[in-house]
Amino acid sequence: MDRRLVVQAQLAIPNGHRIDVTEHLDDATGEASVLSIVDLDTGVRYRRIDELRGEILRWVGRVVECTVTIGAPVARTTLLVATDDESAGRGAEARTALHGADAAVDAAKAEADRWGGGDRLPEPEPERFW
Repeated sequence: MDRRLVVQAQLAIPNGHRIDVTEHLDDATGEASVLSIVDLDTGVRYRRIDELRGEILRWVGRVVECTVTIGAPVARTTLLVATDDESAGRGAEARTALHGADAAVDAAKAEADRWGGGDRLPEPEPERFW
């Protein structure tokens, strides 16, 4: 599976080079942002300055296409990467789907509470007089 990475930096990574990508997953949106890219063939490391806390996803792939955009106010590199491990390449997408499923569960629980849900204790029986 191919993944497209867009990074606001000039990363000249030749086609065919293997890279190790570390991404941070945002808990609120479920979107992944690139923290670091390591060119395993040359050993060059590209890292963001800020270190984000939270869930980290790491995967390895091979560069299929590299486009560096110059002349704009902000440098930008677009990498098309073929992932080595299918499950690692789908990690971000799976986490996004799970995030959506968690939101659906929370919404269903709220709706059940609103309609009287099944987690309420039954009312105590009145005392019997003979």
